[in-house]
Amino acid sequence: MDLLNTLVDKGLRRESPTREEALAVLATSDDDLLEVVAAAGKVRRHWFGRRVKLNYLVNLKSGLCPEDCSYCSQRLGSKAEILKYTWLKPDQATAAARAGVAGGAKRVCLVASGRGPTDRDVDRVSDTIKAIKEQDGSVEVCACLGLLSDGQAERLREAGADAYNHNLNTSEATYGDITTTHTYADRVDTVRKAHAAGLSACSGLIAGMGESDEDLVDVVFSLRELDPDSVPVNFLIPMEGTPLAKEWHLTPQRCLRILAMTRFVCPDVEVRIAGGREVHLRTMQPLALNLANSIFLGDYLTSEGQAGHADLEMITDAGFEVEGADRVTLPEHRASVAGGGCGSDAGAGCGSHTDGGAGGGCGSHAAGGVRAPAPAAGTEEARTDLVAVRRRGAGTDLAPNA
Repeated sequence: MDLLNTLVDKGLRRESPTREEALAVLATSDDDLLEVVAAAGKVRRHWFGRRVKLNYLVNLKSGLCPEDCSYCSQRLGSKAEILKYTWLKPDQATAAARAGVAGGAKRVCLVASGRGPTDRDVDRVSDTIKAIKEQDGSVEVCACLGLLSDGQAERLREAGADAYNHNLNTSEATYGDITTTHTYADRVDTVRKAHAAGLSACSGLIAGMGESDEDLVDVVFSLRELDPDSVPVNFLIPMEGTPLAKEWHLTPQRCLRILAMTRFVCPDVEVRIAGGREVHLRTMQPLALNLANSIFLGDYLTSEGQAGHADLEMITDAGFEVEGADRVTLPEHRASVAGGGCGSDAGAGCGSHTDGGAGGGCGSHAAGGVRAPAPAAGTEEARTDLVAVRRRGAGTDLAPNA
């Protein structure tokens, strides 16, 4: 297929596809799916080999968020029966992080619900970051605390944070359809604050909220412009008690096409399969490792994930390997800018050398959204049996899934 040959050539050169080419990837048929995966897999292996980076979520504060993000089970007005608790103490958060690292995680993502942190919250999270780093200096720490005020990113960096996550989630044109309590511009501003402070920026999207192909392409191209080092791709988890509980518009095939399109647009960036892979990719998860080079290990913020040992078995059985702490995740031309494997080439445009709820959930969410129905070709029956509320790990007395 000429399209795929062109996209592979561009990906190996870190050159951006056109919007038309990106849309064409999403429009490919199921008959062509394996060819699409194989082509995007060439780009993935060129920049990241067969390594899979493991990330581990620690939900520092769950529920009771004042924002109205319709995809989130922690939102204002949510009736989802999730765990609700206030801030974990540093020793509790450190114990949770230790479990993830023991399971193979290279990065720990510290997440807290809310519009954004107060200065006292930043102090609290800074103490946790320091405690984790004292326990194991090789662990990468990413913070995800919502919208940042001036100076807060710098303070997190000084405490030892390596990265900051804040997702764009969907296109600017339709952002107001999923959230009214803050704006798309607010999110862009926070990603830029993280960049300016020297933190590795992590920002991604949520697919499955009824968005169009154009919306998906718009948000991925916007991410390329912002140039995050990591792009988490969430697949909506429609949880009961949220506005998007009945939004079931994804098939495993569509998820794979979305991941492939993201890889072609952001060829040399860490593409992470985040929330919802178990629900929507299901038995096709191993195939997705040919497109993404990063996943979350174990559970998400408010929902359960695949068993940690099953994640590790899946990686091995698919012919991949867990990326060790001694390996730098990003290609040299990106990682060398800031060092430590978390560097960002601020002029690189999400992989291009030519173009340079506010809680977010560190690339993972646990709910669903209010949008127009997706095309009939992208619908499937609801698999509510695959959606389980997290009842273990952080905020409970039960052992975490790692």
